[in-house]
Amino acid sequence: MTDCCASEGRQALVLYCFALSACLPSLSLIGNRHDDAVIGHFDVRRWTFECRATGQAAPVLFLKVIKPEPFGLGKPSRTFIMISYSDTTLSSPQRGVFAGSAALLACLLAACGGPSTDAPSSSPSSSESTALVIPMEGLEKTELTFGFIKLTDMAPLAIAYEKGFFEDEGLYVTLEPQANWKVLLDRVIDGELSGAHMLAGQPLAATIGYGTKAHIVTPFSMDLNGNGITVSNEVWEKMRPNIPSMEDGRPVHPISASALKPVVEEYAADGKPFNMGMVFPVSTHNYELRYWLASGGIHPGFYSPDDVSGQIQADALLSVTPPPQMPATLEAGTIYGYCVGEPWNQQAVFKGIGVPVITDYEIWKDNPEKVFGITAEFAEENPVTTKAVTRALIRAAMWLDENDNANRAEAVEILARSEYVGADADVIANSMTGTFEYERGDKREVPDFNVFFRYNATYPYYSDAVWYLSQMRRWGQISDSKDDAWYDATAREVYRPDIYLEAAQSLVDDGLADAADFPWETDGYKPVTSDFIDGVSYDGRQPNAYLESLTIGLKSSQTVAAGEVIE
Repeated sequence: MTDCCASEGRQALVLYCFALSACLPSLSLIGNRHDDAVIGHFDVRRWTFECRATGQAAPVLFLKVIKPEPFGLGKPSRTFIMISYSDTTLSSPQRGVFAGSAALLACLLAACGGPSTDAPSSSPSSSESTALVIPMEGLEKTELTFGFIKLTDMAPLAIAYEKGFFEDEGLYVTLEPQANWKVLLDRVIDGELSGAHMLAGQPLAATIGYGTKAHIVTPFSMDLNGNGITVSNEVWEKMRPNIPSMEDGRPVHPISASALKPVVEEYAADGKPFNMGMVFPVSTHNYELRYWLASGGIHPGFYSPDDVSGQIQADALLSVTPPPQMPATLEAGTIYGYCVGEPWNQQAVFKGIGVPVITDYEIWKDNPEKVFGITAEFAEENPVTTKAVTRALIRAAMWLDENDNANRAEAVEILARSEYVGADADVIANSMTGTFEYERGDKREVPDFNVFFRYNATYPYYSDAVWYLSQMRRWGQISDSKDDAWYDATAREVYRPDIYLEAAQSLVDDGLADAADFPWETDGYKPVTSDFIDGVSYDGRQPNAYLESLTIGLKSSQTVAAGEVIE
């Protein structure tokens, strides 16, 4: 299709709107230009045309030509149309006219109005939603900025943008990478970001006042699994004799931290602290690394109100390192291992500087990882917008997992771009497409390493929140004992399945999702599970009994003060 044809198609659409308004005198046509115009060929960057019933606030016909980009820059841009009418403002013949308008406009687009100019890589891709989605009325905010860290599990945000799911909802979203998790959280709290890709522990910690105090909520869980623990080549060589082998000589997985314990003891005997990296004090990575170490008899240390290093009584010393800096910090010898999300474990393999020894799927099968976080104030003041954002993210998660991960190769190409993760596509694909490479050449099938929708991955379960709170208590970030009712109440204050289910129901009603894919009857608590590396059972309804069952860690009556555990 030529640029000329695309230009003529847009002109035809505009003329059609004017003709329609002329046929229906009760309607008026309003054209609003947003953004700067780039003149040349047909390059107006974004025009919005609306036909409204005179004196009525509800749109009757809503046509968008969104960001036809300048000529010659690489990829097709996109055009959207959205048709809606209100039964209360039109007569029966007029409703008939509008019922046919969607099909006619779609034909105009398909025939010669479809986008064919090229767009820079930061623009949405050419493969977008083909469903006719009518934005909800009453959106409180339409211009939104969301933050993320450069990890593959930010994928639902990237896909919702690239596939047009945000724009389907009438939302104009900007995605901004953030320097680290603290900056990201602070910018959400300050209102500089409308929401963000967050560590599952961040909304909980902020709400209870551990670190920066703010009421953060999540209506959407972004994924399951996706992390790994990597050690340096030197440490791996010392661990390997402690690990049994399969018949082909490869190590048996999962690998227990008990294989690392003699190495840690050796370093201690030589007066060398065994340093390991994790991404944030309330990160999944911190709790997963601690869980793995403790399950193998290695103490990861306590926190206390007067010592937030997390290294009290520690055998292995854990400290914060931003995810993209993990491989370089390992290579420099500053740390001997780390726990991080992808692609930074696979990056160590590709660079030949380390060996991933275990995935979080093996530490806790189908563990919840990131969430989408917003302030409680944003959710309260913008309920329709919040629902629309949640709808878009659910659709993105569905796309990522549909047809047995058939879209993952395309997702890898998107995530590899500099504006998202910015790592080599081959590195991202090593885990994103259903495999995981441990030692170089030891690539194994792990189809559920990244899960975005199946297994109810997007539902914000209270039991997931309670597990994170239990780990905060286990390691002293929550300094005093809490009863089980406190854990439940805190989980309900932060996790918002009511928003999620409302968004999901509307997608089902619109024919965009299958009702069977959502857990309508759950009370928010998953069944008791023992799918942990140490086989300990977890029941989210009884967090104190769970804490008592763990060998290393604070028990219900204990606190930490002056470097000692106090009964």
